[in-house]
Parts: sequence; C-alpha cells; structure tokens
Amino acid sequence: MRIELEKRPKVSTLFSVLSPFIAFALTIVFGGIMFALLGKNPVTALYSFFVEPLSEVWSLHELAIKAAPLILIGVGLSVCFRSNNWNIGAEGQFIMGAIAGSILPVVFYDWQSPVVLPLMMLFGMIGGALFAAVPAFLKAHMNTNEILTSLMLVYVAQLFLDWLVRGPWRNPQGMNFPETRTFGADAILPEMIASGRTHWGFAFAIVAAVLVWFMMRYTLRGFEITVLGQSARAGRFAGFSSRKMIWFSMLFSGALAGLAGIAEVSGAIQQLRPVISPGYGFTAIIVAFLGRLNPLGIVAAGLVLALTYLGGEAAQLSIGVSEKVTRVFQGLLLFFVLSCDTLIHYRIRLVWERFAATKTEEAH
Repeated sequence: MRIELEKRPKVSTLFSVLSPFIAFALTIVFGGIMFALLGKNPVTALYSFFVEPLSEVWSLHELAIKAAPLILIGVGLSVCFRSNNWNIGAEGQFIMGAIAGSILPVVFYDWQSPVVLPLMMLFGMIGGALFAAVPAFLKAHMNTNEILTSLMLVYVAQLFLDWLVRGPWRNPQGMNFPETRTFGADAILPEMIASGRTHWGFAFAIVAAVLVWFMMRYTLRGFEITVLGQSARAGRFAGFSSRKMIWFSMLFSGALAGLAGIAEVSGAIQQLRPVISPGYGFTAIIVAFLGRLNPLGIVAAGLVLALTYLGGEAAQLSIGVSEKVTRVFQGLLLFFVLSCDTLIHYRIRLVWERFAATKTEEAH
C-alpha cells in the first residue's frame, strides 16, 4: 500500500478562505495538549500565552514592535514566493541591513544631522538587497538552488555580525562587552506615540503592505509576478523574463528585510549586539503563508506571530515553561497551514500495490 496525493478537480473557495483560521484553531488545540503533557493546566497556559500579553497598554506597544519586522519581511517574501523564487535567507538579509544601516552611527558617531536617520534606512535597504543579490546571481546565471544558497548565507551574516561587535566595532567604553556604541539621538527611530515604545518601523510595515498589495492587484509588475509564478512558459509567451524576475523579487525582498533590520536596531535596540533577532527572518516565512501571500493578510498574520513571541515570554514568567514553547507553537502553526493548504488542493488516496499492478497489466 502507498499513499498518493491526487489533485482535486475544483478547489473549495470556502475552505481556501477558512484555511488560516482552521490552522490556527488546530494549533490552539494541539498546544493545549502539549501543555497538558507538560503538567500544566491547558486553559491557564493558553490564557498566559494568548490573552495575558494583550491585557496592558505597554504590551500592545511591544506587540507592534515585534510585528513590524515580521510584516516587512513577510511582505517582501510574498513577492518572492508568488514569483516562484524561494528566498529562505531573509534572516541574513535582515542582519546585513542592520549592519549596513549602522555604519553612520557607529563609524561616524560624531556626525549629528537630520539626514542621518534617512540615510541609515537607505543603507539598510541597500545592504539587504546586496546580500540577496548573491543567491539571485547564482540562480539567474548558474541555475543554483536559491533555497540552499540563501539559507547558508544566513550563517555568514550571523558570524560577520558577531565578529564586528567583538572586534572593530566594539564600544571602547563598553566595559569589554560585545556591543557597539549606543546610537546618538539623530540615529534613533522615534516613537510613534508618546505613551509607548512603538516606533515608526511599524508604520513602514503598514505602508509597505499597502503599496505591495496595490502593486500586485493593479499594476503590470504584479501581473508579471503572478504569471511567471504560475507558469514560466506562459510568462515567456507574454514577453516576461524569468531571469529579470529573479533579480527583481530577490532584491525587493532583500531590501525590505534590510529595512526591517535597521528599523529594529535603530528603533528598539539602539545598538548592535551579537544577536539582534530571535529569528524574525524565518518566522516571517510562516507569516507569509499564514497571510495567504496577500500583503494585507500578512499584516494580520504578523500580529498573530508577534503575539506568540510575547506569549512565550509571558508563559515563562507565569507558568514556568521553556522559551522553546514559542518555537513549538510557530512550528505547529506552519505545519497546519501547509497541511490545510495541501488538503484543499489535493485529496489523499490509498493505493494497494497488488491492485495497482493488476490495473497496469490490464492497461498493457
């Protein structure tokens, strides 16, 4: 006996819409089972994870701070994935964007000017795009698998950041801690609201989502992305270039990941450290698929995944579980999202080997 997936003749519109909600509900159910196996009250644990972080104003600001990079990166990845280019290395582009954008406040720390912050954002986007250009070049001109190359470059970026903050960029007045100078006032992304820490990186994320949604829905570029993603052969007949789309989608997603990196460093951390991301670049992959690769859906998905980070921190304090619970929830959510999407488009068939062999002989 073997299991086969058979494409459904017609995809259910209703289940396509409900798929993310079903996946989230299944994640809650299996998360409750996990807490029960850990010896915790499932209701109390789930309350600590999903409700308690939303009970205070300050935690809502923290939610927006954590959602901003997830939305920015997820929006960029949606363009890549819809064009059938699989950029898995957004985490590395996030880090390189943070490094490139930090050149001015770290190396030229004496320069104080209103143009410092805009230049930092620009440098961050350029840094992320240039780092994404490496797997783009390898795929476009050498047919190299971009999944492997972009993923391996994440480790290059992480080690490069670690070397910088422990070596040439280490703060000489920092008591030998591995960190850079604290950014000056002109290099810090200001808060959007005086009552909390939410910085303008969240506004960048919302604006990027709206603009990309408009591009995908109403422009020729969006049509090109869709056509080439569904059928490269059909795209060639329409006069579209797969090679140019590789460059565009990878550079675009890298630029948004780089912007997310420098916005996070400038707005929330205000210096470089050996670790500046809890894995935003990888979590944004879940965000993109949970949002159905729709930029507006990604905004909602980014808030949900940001809640898992806050919930993991709250659960550590209130019920004493490991921070790894956050990763388990994110993994469950990705698993159920992909499973629901698969079952919407395909049905499972059990094929008995003897019966299949008989049918093959009859066909001959």
